[in-house]
Amino acid sequence: MKYNIFVDGNQGTTGLRIFERLNARDDINIIKIDEDKRKDTNERLKCIKQADISFLCLPDAASKEIVLLADENDRIIDTSTAHRTLDTWAYGFCELGIEQREKIKNSNRVAVPGCHASGFVSIAYPLVKLGIANSDYPFTCHSVTGYSGGGKNMIAAYESDERPSSYKAPRQYGVTLCHKHLPEMTKICGLKNSPVFNPIVSDFYSGMVVSVPLHNNLLNVKNPEEIAKMLKDFYKGNPLITVHDFNTMTEDGFISGNELSGKDNLEIFVYGHENQTLIISRFDNLGKGASGAAVQCMNVMLGLDETKGLVY
Repeated sequence: MKYNIFVDGNQGTTGLRIFERLNARDDINIIKIDEDKRKDTNERLKCIKQADISFLCLPDAASKEIVLLADENDRIIDTSTAHRTLDTWAYGFCELGIEQREKIKNSNRVAVPGCHASGFVSIAYPLVKLGIANSDYPFTCHSVTGYSGGGKNMIAAYESDERPSSYKAPRQYGVTLCHKHLPEMTKICGLKNSPVFNPIVSDFYSGMVVSVPLHNNLLNVKNPEEIAKMLKDFYKGNPLITVHDFNTMTEDGFISGNELSGKDNLEIFVYGHENQTLIISRFDNLGKGASGAAVQCMNVMLGLDETKGLVY
């Protein structure tokens, strides 16, 4: 059986990666739209109507506009920020539990998580869900990402021969503490307060490392080794998420942000001692942080193996 899939906005980094994953499959027929009609609303709606599932890889305003015009029975996966905190949309992080996966499977509206948010949610959600941390815990999150997360303009800036020397070093941004991923990070994890979030872009194309440091005296479970075991059990049976054993060390003692570049899975590391715990999530901002998660949601919605067509 072949499924008809439409990618609205396949010119950007997320859309291109989705197209790449789908184009390699023999069970997918990609609905094509004429280049000169790519921004024609009526033509796009026709494609959405013909599709079993449509991906929206558009700016927030454009996503909101086309969703309002689409029929409620049209199945849509949105990769923008526009719908991630709405109760009427399923949040596209399948591994948050059986109920979450079923909600995605049965929904006509699925919002793909943001890249930074994916790393934080993969850590903070189970901490609160399992009672390791209370919902009012004062979370801090540090996130280092490759420059592809900034889209075409940032990619062009970083790959320009005339780029400034400052681009060779990590650059912190979002310093006003109002990053666009904060609402979903807060809501999805059920937090009473937004985390203090420090996003950093660095001089590599794709991949990211998200770190959440914890003070054990403020936790309900104060042993970091026990926390690692609880996280491993929480994600057991999820092929795209690996929780490493407590204090697992990489070969050179460093955790590189681009180690999973080009892949669609996610790894979690837990370190610590009697006073502090550090939990790290590593993945590709274009994989599990965007396109890979979108294709995974599509597979779940179609009742297929959720890893089909993914790289891990």
